[in-house]
Amino acid sequence: MDNVAIYGFGGFGREIASIIQTINLVNPKWNIIGFFDDGVAPGSSNRYGKVLGGIEELNKWESELDVVMAIASPAILFKLVSGITNQNVKFPNIIAPNVLMFDKNSLRLGQGNVICHNCRLSCDVEIGDFNLLNGGVSLGHDVKVGNFNVMQPEVRVSGETTIGNNNFFGVRSLVLQGLTIGCNTRIGTGSTVIRNTKDGMTYFGNPAKILRI
Repeated sequence: MDNVAIYGFGGFGREIASIIQTINLVNPKWNIIGFFDDGVAPGSSNRYGKVLGGIEELNKWESELDVVMAIASPAILFKLVSGITNQNVKFPNIIAPNVLMFDKNSLRLGQGNVICHNCRLSCDVEIGDFNLLNGGVSLGHDVKVGNFNVMQPEVRVSGETTIGNNNFFGVRSLVLQGLTIGCNTRIGTGSTVIRNTKDGMTYFGNPAKILRI
């Protein structure tokens, strides 16, 4: 079995640990050795393992290690991944056993992605690196997703949509077919996007409009 550690000791870290355990029930693959977290004291523990240190300790790790990022903020996720320079560290894709793939052979997947329970991936979907698809996310046919995107539970992205980098999609938000979501965009909880978005903006409502603060 391959050694794996989880970066992030909070609730999402525990969720990923439970997904890994579920994967092992179907196909024994991972040995969870613990967690890395820069804000929690080394030695702190939960039922899945203990904190081994922060990014400094990870960059000094002397043997091959798979690391799963349990970070639900695109900006923080990008910053942390950029700071991991240890060539011994690899970033596997973690896919829950009950993810529905219409055509696994047509799926294009980068590295470091987490696809949680009950997600639904249609045919000819492309997903880049370090994306989080939380429980029940649905991607339609020919959807293209870039890097460092976070989709909260039950997000729906309709077919032929293109998504850039570093975007955040709130719980149960919906993107209609054929649209383009650029970069650094936030879609509010329960919002419905019916037009292409502008980079760096926050959208909220049904239909979703730019939120002015």
